[in-house]
Amino acid sequence: MSEHKIKIGITQGDTNGIGYEVILKALEDPRMVELCTPIIYGSAKIANHYRKLSDIPQLNIAQIQSPDQARPDQVNIINVVDESLRVEPGTTSREAGHAAFMALEAAVADLKSGQIDALVTAPINKATIQSEEFTFPGHTEYLETSLSDGTEHALMILASDRLRVALVTIHTPIASVAEKITTENVLEKIRLFDAALECDFGIPHPRIAVLSLNPHSGEDGLLGNEEKESIIPAIEEAQSKKINVFGPFASDGFFGNGTWSRFDGILAMYHDQGLAPFKTLAMDAGVNVTSGLRYVRTSPDHGTGFDIAGKGIASADSMRAAIYSAIDIYRSRSRHAEALRNPLRKQYVEKNKKDNVVLDLTKSSDE
Repeated sequence: MSEHKIKIGITQGDTNGIGYEVILKALEDPRMVELCTPIIYGSAKIANHYRKLSDIPQLNIAQIQSPDQARPDQVNIINVVDESLRVEPGTTSREAGHAAFMALEAAVADLKSGQIDALVTAPINKATIQSEEFTFPGHTEYLETSLSDGTEHALMILASDRLRVALVTIHTPIASVAEKITTENVLEKIRLFDAALECDFGIPHPRIAVLSLNPHSGEDGLLGNEEKESIIPAIEEAQSKKINVFGPFASDGFFGNGTWSRFDGILAMYHDQGLAPFKTLAMDAGVNVTSGLRYVRTSPDHGTGFDIAGKGIASADSMRAAIYSAIDIYRSRSRHAEALRNPLRKQYVEKNKKDNVVLDLTKSSDE
């Protein structure tokens, strides 16, 4: 039986940014359609405009109405925005923000209905996309609301082949971070991170490092009490649940002396604490992964790049990595689910003086 050809929905992002350039550059390699069936949510006209503007070779793109019409051997596009939309590379506009939302909304609807298998999102401008329909600080919060069944919580992970960093708080102002560093919140993120590393990244019994919030891990309360009151209790509770978690580590020394390389994942307390060292170490190959939800979503780890939009110089490395990661995570989750579907029967050996008796714990005593 042939392996399922994964359908990857790719949203256009802000139409005045580098979204189309990095999407088209990532998809121009013909080997990409051997791995998946790409479906762009956006505008064929705008895609062609950026192809010419960025001097990208002609791509064979099929215009379709819905994912079930997608051609598995080429790039596909679904028009979801007004073809009259004005494109102005490098500028911010409400029209471009609305176009980004239209693409995102359409792709999420198809993801929920099972018409696409995974979602890759090009960068949005968090200010211009704001509207009555989109009142979130970023993709992650919108997706948690749109894709969760109410019991699921999204975890933002930045991943590369060298490093995986998750966040307790995401797009939270620095002035409000400390109040959100509670034992409950930290423990939940540790639990989600542990599950994601095992299920999404295929790492059995992952080792997780937790960073401190305050300088020098609070210096025993001299520089803050969050470590003593919230972070350490969360770590200890997670350890009691057999999670391999360690810390808290002061961020400067942790990254400065290379301790980070000894762990499968690192949990940071706030956005820049984790993302600044991640982007320094990962360079252009980083990927933003939304874990914790039943759906697969990835994104490049960069923004809209208005300063270089339309100049043909944007790197597609992160977008390419985001597509590869979406494929890998989808497959990893499928393998994980298959492995748990028919688990081996649990057995133990009861030893006594005369013989060894193997007891099958899956059977009741009266069978």
